[in-house]
This record gives sequence, C-alpha cells and structure tokens, in this order.
Amino acid sequence: MQATKLEIPEVVLFEPKVFGDERGFFFESFNNRVFEQATGLKRNFVQDNHSRSAKNVLRGLHYQIQHSQGKLVRVIRGEVFDVAVDIRKSSPTFGRWVGAYLSEENKRQLWVPEGFAHGFLVLSDMAEFLYKTSDFWYPEYERSILWNDPTIAIAWPLEAQTPLLAAKDAAGALFEKAEYFA
Repeated sequence: MQATKLEIPEVVLFEPKVFGDERGFFFESFNNRVFEQATGLKRNFVQDNHSRSAKNVLRGLHYQIQHSQGKLVRVIRGEVFDVAVDIRKSSPTFGRWVGAYLSEENKRQLWVPEGFAHGFLVLSDMAEFLYKTSDFWYPEYERSILWNDPTIAIAWPLEAQTPLLAAKDAAGALFEKAEYFA
C-alpha cells in the first residue's frame, strides 16, 4: 500500500496494491502498521459507518467540536470528491483545504485527522461511502461549516449549480463564525 501526504501533510492518501485476474481482485484495505508509519499516529478505530448517496449530494463540512473524530474514508461503489479542511487555529495550514477523488475503481482511502472538517460530493449516479472513526458520534457536539463558504473557497467539481444538501448542511456556519480547534 502506498501512502502519500497531501498539501496539508497530516492528510494522507492511501492507494492499495490491487491483485486481480479473470476471477476478480484482492487488496488489503487497511493495515495498521502502514497507517501508523504514514501518519505517525496510533489510532484505535471505534466505529465503522456506511452511507449511500445519490448524484450531486454533498455531505459536509462536518466535525465534532468535542470528541473530535479522525476519519479513514473510502468509496466502495461510485465516485466522490472528498475534502478535508484544516480548522486548527494554531496550524500553519489553518483554513486551507485539500481534496481527492475516491472511487470504487481507484480504491483510494483518505485519512482526515482530528481537527479537520470533512465533506464529500457524489459524482456518480450513486455512491456508497465507508469510513472508520477514531471516536464515537456525539450529535450534541456536531458542527457544520457552509459547503460554499467564500473564505475557504473549495473548488467543488459541481455539475449542478447547487448540490443536494441536508437541512443542517444548508444552514452551516460561515467559516469566520465557526468554532475552531486550538
């Protein structure tokens, strides 16, 4: 498995070695040793989540202000554009974002560390999205930053003018008014 640090070095893209033939394929989707070497972190993932979304659905930008969650995300059906936004006020990359295309074809995974907001846009007709989290979900601490915040200025690869949003995402906070991590 190859691990590549992105423009924000705490965000890591994992690309597995896929072994395939006429019968199908096999790949190692998670290896704790590779994860620890690439990130320098020891994490016990406590929860696995699975979502299914239609084309043009945008989920995010989500984070938990307490019980911050690191997320190891991947797509098993379809394709998404996945985004991590650094919201650690003391970070040299505070307010910057990185994105990666994740799909069933490329089998990539993205590590979105604690202290980041996370979101994704579905590009295919449908996508199934899996992710491991480093802490449990606490709805009382969940926050959302507006997906099209002008300060962050994410270059979403949108086909439609406005994506399909949940009410909480449509009502997300502007970045300048959001709660940040120290």
